[in-house]
Amino acid sequence: MTPLSSIQVATLANLAVIRQGIALLSPLGEARFTARIPICFDASIGGHVRHIVEHYQSFLRGLDEGKFDYEHRPRDASIEGNAAVAVAALEDICVRLRAAGATLPNRGLPLCAETTAGELTGTSVLRELEFLLSHTIHHYALVAVMARLQGCEPEATFGVAPSTLKFQQSQAACAR
Repeated sequence: MTPLSSIQVATLANLAVIRQGIALLSPLGEARFTARIPICFDASIGGHVRHIVEHYQSFLRGLDEGKFDYEHRPRDASIEGNAAVAVAALEDICVRLRAAGATLPNRGLPLCAETTAGELTGTSVLRELEFLLSHTIHHYALVAVMARLQGCEPEATFGVAPSTLKFQQSQAACAR
């Protein structure tokens, strides 16, 4: 059996994290999904999920266009306002990401960044997959707090970085 490439490993990690989000949305319910939480900058879980979805959509579009641009997103209110639409978007991303990740090379591509004032900077497919993983987990951490504030407990690893989980496991192993 041939070992997985770095791209394949990063793709699988992103797929696992996206599936965590899908799994949370069903028990969460529509009211909690759309509720604005004043203590959390008056944001909603739906707003965070839309933001995550649109970053993955931008990544996939960037693979096709040969340039990553996370700044020009549609900010689609239907994703933010309807958990079923959000789940469908996340499932579509899983299908597209799984298909792309199987044979995707780690090629260099330009990135339009907020701080470059229209200029492009260099990045790579692997770097952007790592960014998406970190970005999603950090938004999930906020989503987890928002869910808990509304009486819905996400699974224990939801919103926790893989490196943190590894560290916690090593600490638990040392304590035995």
